[in-house]
Amino acid sequence: MQKSYFFTKIGRWQHLLELIVASNVLALVLTLAEAGTWTAFDGLRLLQYILFINWVVFAFSALIDRFQSNLHRLPQVAALGVAFVLLQMIVLLTTVATNLMLHWGSHFHFHTLTWPQLFTGASMHLSYGVLLGGFCLRYMYMRDQWSKQQYSELNARIQAMQARIHPHFLFNSLNNVVSLISIDPEKAETLLIHLSRLFRASFQELKLVSLADEIELCQRYLAIESVRLGSRLHVEWKFDPNQPQFQQVQIPLLTLQPLLENCIFHGVEPSSSRSTITILVEILQSEVSIVITNPYSLDKIKSRNGHGIAVENVKQRLIAYYGRTVKFQNYCARELYTTVVSYQYRSK
Repeated sequence: MQKSYFFTKIGRWQHLLELIVASNVLALVLTLAEAGTWTAFDGLRLLQYILFINWVVFAFSALIDRFQSNLHRLPQVAALGVAFVLLQMIVLLTTVATNLMLHWGSHFHFHTLTWPQLFTGASMHLSYGVLLGGFCLRYMYMRDQWSKQQYSELNARIQAMQARIHPHFLFNSLNNVVSLISIDPEKAETLLIHLSRLFRASFQELKLVSLADEIELCQRYLAIESVRLGSRLHVEWKFDPNQPQFQQVQIPLLTLQPLLENCIFHGVEPSSSRSTITILVEILQSEVSIVITNPYSLDKIKSRNGHGIAVENVKQRLIAYYGRTVKFQNYCARELYTTVVSYQYRSK
């Protein structure tokens, strides 16, 4: 069953702002249609339309947010249909409530209120509601299609990346295990445990995990690579493992590992001397910052292609989870390549 990606909390404020702007444009168009000319334009009528339409949009958005989990379980067409009916109900109830307040303001009682008075303007407002609903739901449908397309493309890139990376890394690691079995069985066993944990994670759904789990996974990966690269690889971790946020802060699974693999591919492997990779992790207030630094040679980087897709996938996955709060920057200076990743985190 196909589900809708629109009815989620990701980017809801941006969507709400866009709907409000569109609604105010609709209010202006309706006022001009009634006036016929700019000289007969009624500013008070425009204000009435703006207040009425914006109230409907706010109420609609609040109810959609409240029942988003229920709507998310429905097929796309059913979810849009329920949302359309909900919008018309809000328009009808708002019309009735407005007539009640107007009658009370004029008479201070409801004794003379009749059913026709109670539903005065209801048919006209419902026709406006159909117009507003058609516009809003068409917009929501287009955004939904775009989101699903982006999601599908990202999944396809991730699967392609995994299919390309796994074989060469697996073969290198297994060769290291074979070479260690006769001279250091315990180290070979530890290496197999690290490898098993890493591949188990890589074949899982790429969901959110705690920052502590992601760092542990990266440490296992670097331990495997250190066997192959020996003294050429030196790693410095800079973070406080006792900070309670490390168990609460979440990050997409296998976010840091591709960045570290990129450091080794471009920074450590081309060099015959000792190379240091530094990973700084800081959590300040509601923002997590990760700074990864590795040596590089511009000439050697130009001669080695690949792994750019993996880094771009990391960026896109972070944006998919954390939206516009994500900052992903790269710097090259003094033979050091620095990657800075920061985002506003959400706790588990």
